[in-house]
Amino acid sequence: MDLYATPEELYGRYIGEMFLAARLVVDTGMNALGWSLEEAREYMAKYVIQSESEIASETLRYSTSMPAQALAYRIGYEKIWELRRHAEASLGDKFDIREFHDIVLSDGSKPLAVLEAKVERYIAAERD
Repeated sequence: MDLYATPEELYGRYIGEMFLAARLVVDTGMNALGWSLEEAREYMAKYVIQSESEIASETLRYSTSMPAQALAYRIGYEKIWELRRHAEASLGDKFDIREFHDIVLSDGSKPLAVLEAKVERYIAAERD
């Protein structure tokens, strides 16, 4: 899709990926390993390019909200990419990214097994 026209734009993407990875570590550290809020903030300060207030907000979010929230987001992200690659490979030229997005998003959140079944029905219907 040529979204990143310059090395600086690609660098920005990688900075975002580093932030998402650090959230996974912080979420696990605080909710499974007993890290303090300060330990989590020190970790993020070391590995991400965020302001102190952003780090404070993110670490507070993972210390008081749902444990494994960051992990759940990442698992969903990975599953949707897997389903997209599967649909692209299965449908070839018949694959339409807009239709795929409609299938994934049209009826809101759902368990990943339900989403997978829905994508499989979409693939079967498009093949016919």
